[in-house]
Amino acid sequence: MVFYIEKKLVVTVASSALFDMTASDMVFLEQGEDAYRDYQIQREKEPLNKGLAFAFIKRFLNLNNIAPDISPVEVVLLSRNDAETGLRVLNSIDHYGLNISRAAFTKGKPSYDYLEAFNSKLFLSQNKRDVAEAVAKGFAAGYIYGKPFEDNESDPEFRIAFDFDGILADDSAEQACKDYGMDEFFKMERCNAEKPLKQGPLKPFLEGISMLQKLEKQKKRQDIDYHPVIRVALATARNAPAHLRVIATLREWNVQVDETFFLGGVDKSRVLKVFKPHLFFDDTPYNISAVSEVAPAVHVPFGIMNL
Repeated sequence: MVFYIEKKLVVTVASSALFDMTASDMVFLEQGEDAYRDYQIQREKEPLNKGLAFAFIKRFLNLNNIAPDISPVEVVLLSRNDAETGLRVLNSIDHYGLNISRAAFTKGKPSYDYLEAFNSKLFLSQNKRDVAEAVAKGFAAGYIYGKPFEDNESDPEFRIAFDFDGILADDSAEQACKDYGMDEFFKMERCNAEKPLKQGPLKPFLEGISMLQKLEKQKKRQDIDYHPVIRVALATARNAPAHLRVIATLREWNVQVDETFFLGGVDKSRVLKVFKPHLFFDDTPYNISAVSEVAPAVHVPFGIMNL
């Protein structure tokens, strides 16, 4: 039977992001490939500890409960191991009850080469080089920063937060601000207030999340007792009058977000500490560093902020 992955909202995740591979990676770096292979095979029935992306991936997979008849989301594991040394990862997936059945093992070759084949709308990794090269090839990819956060599994919500410029939209406004200065930037944004910006790397992923929210609205109409679980926030350094273009852009995309913060330079971690996203995406290393102290944060190395 054919599995139409192009009809799914797909997240691809590296084994290094899903699980804590610190100890095994150290064996590889210090002792080489043969020792690494022996290490993994000897421990293949020993579950790996949860990695930085684990809670997000688990909650993302739970979104299939919105429409179990079509199971709208899919997670695909990507690994630079071969299948034999990767068996420990597959066994760990089974140990934690994650509904991940599709994987690619590339034995040292870049796994991001297969992102298009798997219809990936987001690739999460702990390999900075893989992430940078995937973004350079036009894919949505991010490197997870910070420490593991204890997930409150009694809380049913799936919360996700995005920066705007260089993440959902392109970096043309950031380029203009750099070239002409803040005062001129505000004048330009006022003049272009009704002109939507072009898409950035995570726009297709946001559209997929928006599609799931629309499914939740349908479910709510059918079952008044159903409580939607998806909650989306936008945290941007823009403020008035530059806020108008954000609204025009999202309206053009037919996308709505639940909470929007026009911060004008206020530290994003202050509001995200309250929102408690399961992942926050930003293109600026400084913002990621601050937010990663209060929530899982993903750096997307796209555009002028990363030159």
